[in-house]
Amino acid sequence: MEQLVEFASDNIILAGVWVALVILLVFSFISPLLSKSKRVDNHQATLLMNKEDAIVFDIRPVADFKKGHIIGSRQIKAQEVKEGNFIKLEKHKEQPIIVVCAMGNLAAGTANKMVKQGFTNVNVLTGGMNAWQGAGLPVTK
Repeated sequence: MEQLVEFASDNIILAGVWVALVILLVFSFISPLLSKSKRVDNHQATLLMNKEDAIVFDIRPVADFKKGHIIGSRQIKAQEVKEGNFIKLEKHKEQPIIVVCAMGNLAAGTANKMVKQGFTNVNVLTGGMNAWQGAGLPVTK
């Protein structure tokens, strides 16, 4: 233990970076637990789409959406997401919604905005389109 303290005091920047990384790692595990939206994997998303008529909203840029997207998904423009403008989606407030981005990180912020505006069943696709395509699941152009 004494050597650890001596190492940390001799290498303050390195020790600071290590502490910051540990804090970020802990935050990455805790933040999904505190979020009002749920994370779903590919299997759960497929079940939501097939059994509960979930709507998939893709928040990726238009060019990426045109290259390939989940069958039946709808694209939301970045400006609408940034402004929290979900007026077009009002009639779907009670329906299950799956928010998709490229890797699953940006979708969480959008899902939280939707929950704050009264959407009751908002989900985020874990791993985003990269996980969906990596699993060989169907996409359309």
